[in-house]
Amino acid sequence: MAWIVNVAIALVVLAAAPAQAQTYPAKPIHVLIPYAPGGIADIAARIVGAKLTEAWGQQVVVENKPGGNGFIAMTATAKAAPDGYTVVMATGGDVAINPALFKEMPYDVGRDLAPIALVSDAPLVLAVHGAAPYKSVADVLAAAKAQPGRLSVATPGNGSINQIVLEWMALNTDTKFQHIPYKGGAPASAALAAGDIPLGVLASSSVAPHVKSGRIRVLAVTMAKRSKLDPQWPTLQEEGVKEVDASNWTALFAPKATPQAIIDKINAETVKILSLPDIKERFAGGGVDTIPSTAAELDARVKREFERFAAIVQKANIRPD
Repeated sequence: MAWIVNVAIALVVLAAAPAQAQTYPAKPIHVLIPYAPGGIADIAARIVGAKLTEAWGQQVVVENKPGGNGFIAMTATAKAAPDGYTVVMATGGDVAINPALFKEMPYDVGRDLAPIALVSDAPLVLAVHGAAPYKSVADVLAAAKAQPGRLSVATPGNGSINQIVLEWMALNTDTKFQHIPYKGGAPASAALAAGDIPLGVLASSSVAPHVKSGRIRVLAVTMAKRSKLDPQWPTLQEEGVKEVDASNWTALFAPKATPQAIIDKINAETVKILSLPDIKERFAGGGVDTIPSTAAELDARVKREFERFAAIVQKANIRPD
């Protein structure tokens, strides 16, 4: 008889899920951000959240919970009620890099989080000070080979996607650089613009103002495709650095047991929003692409990047701050 009861319970749950999705959302939705205001995750959440509020008539509340390498917001999401009213706008670092860096974490991506949708994608760039002698990626690699470990390169910090790219480039070109971690992209970009350091692997948005002034030159973007911010910038792959394809991306995740019908509803509305011309234009103004996706495509990207990054972390002996 027990199996009959279990089947009956399962049928009730399956029947309730579509009804729950039809009435969702019936109250404000909270989008947690693992970082301070002004970053890519915060901006993405506020742009998409405003449109979700318009579409559904329920307030989308953006809550910044910075600190702890993103652990605070990610853990709060993992432990939240799985009803669609608490989600997180995470970055690739939160779901693909952290698991590769930390032996112990308060959340498990596969066990605790359900992917909803990719939102934005922003390239990193290999950039040099305006007066530096390096005119191409080839010049940089030649200098690094001539003096292994002497050529200094700025990034926003240890364990960042920027350092992953730097070490990935070094591994694939048999070179060695001196990694100089700063406490964020803004101070790293300022140091490069001032000539305190000759090279940097930085967000395209953080170097853009200095590129206009001529204090920073971009040698290549780190993605496999060219950036809309400046299509004349070549990719690292075009410059002979094989395989390197990495970026700063954001995506929505929910607690693991969130009903699939609700996941699908949030995904469908997010994809619709990201396809709007005015939204695409707002993201593009900062050199960022919108990337509508299915939940399955997001899940596949997380798994693919984790495997790549875990191998680089191990080979390069990368350690977090």
